[in-house]
Amino acid sequence: EASWGANPIFLKNTIMFASSARLATRAAPLGVVGAAAFLSATPVEAKSAVDISAVRKDIANLIETDAAKRGDGTSYTGTFVRLAWHCAGTYSKADNSGGSNGARMRFNPEASWGANAGLGGARDALEPLKAKYPDLSYADLYTLAGVTAIEEAAGPTIPWRSGREDMPSGESSPPDGRLPDADKGNPPKTIEHIKAVFNRMGFSDRQMVALSGAHALGRCHENASGYWGPWTFAETTFSNEYFRLLIEEKWTLKTTHNGKPWTGPVQYEDSTGKLMMLPSDVALLQDAELRKVVELYAKDEDLFFKEFSAAFSKLLELGVPFPKAWWKFW
Repeated sequence: EASWGANPIFLKNTIMFASSARLATRAAPLGVVGAAAFLSATPVEAKSAVDISAVRKDIANLIETDAAKRGDGTSYTGTFVRLAWHCAGTYSKADNSGGSNGARMRFNPEASWGANAGLGGARDALEPLKAKYPDLSYADLYTLAGVTAIEEAAGPTIPWRSGREDMPSGESSPPDGRLPDADKGNPPKTIEHIKAVFNRMGFSDRQMVALSGAHALGRCHENASGYWGPWTFAETTFSNEYFRLLIEEKWTLKTTHNGKPWTGPVQYEDSTGKLMMLPSDVALLQDAELRKVVELYAKDEDLFFKEFSAAFSKLLELGVPFPKAWWKFW
């Protein structure tokens, strides 16, 4: 974020200067572009040879084509968001380790972490796009897939830029256990755990609740997490429905599934038995301050979209050594 100070003349002149530099970049000969780009306030993408708009279109087409093949109302939408989330959610601000840079989930140990179960299929689905755009890093591809999935699902625009690099192995992977667990045995311990996970990355409790709103998309699968079901009736549409349902529905412990006793982990269901909430979702209601944020987002989708967009963009950039904008060198 730029710190412009309180001088309106400086602000006006700086914006004019940056705009001039961008115009110069478009019109100047190749030999001059480098200098003009450096002066521009717009970050220069490390992989400028890649047509990002084309990649976005291909990701969107992949989601749409796969959804049509399934024909059951599900798609890669939620899975791609989870892929991006889990690539980035290993970050620790204490030592700047983890994060999306490196795309180490392609390798063990991260590929075999329990928290990443079921994501191998999403990575495999993106392989043809990696082959089509070899100059795009896996780290950029995985995070862009999550961003595109949200935007294509009628969600907010997520600020995103390329420039992440790939690691050749999983040797630099952080230790297992950095991704949030859905249940720590009781609500107080679960809340303490998820707060610690998000605070470790540098997020506030409010940003934590905003990011939890990604549960509007997708569903849980017994063969991956052990849990079952979607959070909403529109699992391919991004909205504040997760928060509204969390507040308005009565959530009870799931005891049966398809007419048989439920033998999976503890989860909650609505009155229809078709929707689910994890213990970590329900725990948000049992913390007075977190519940206030849930209620706020349930009433104001525009506010939720705005704050989710900022938090998700931040998540995907944690630990990524993007070059500084020119005004930050002073």
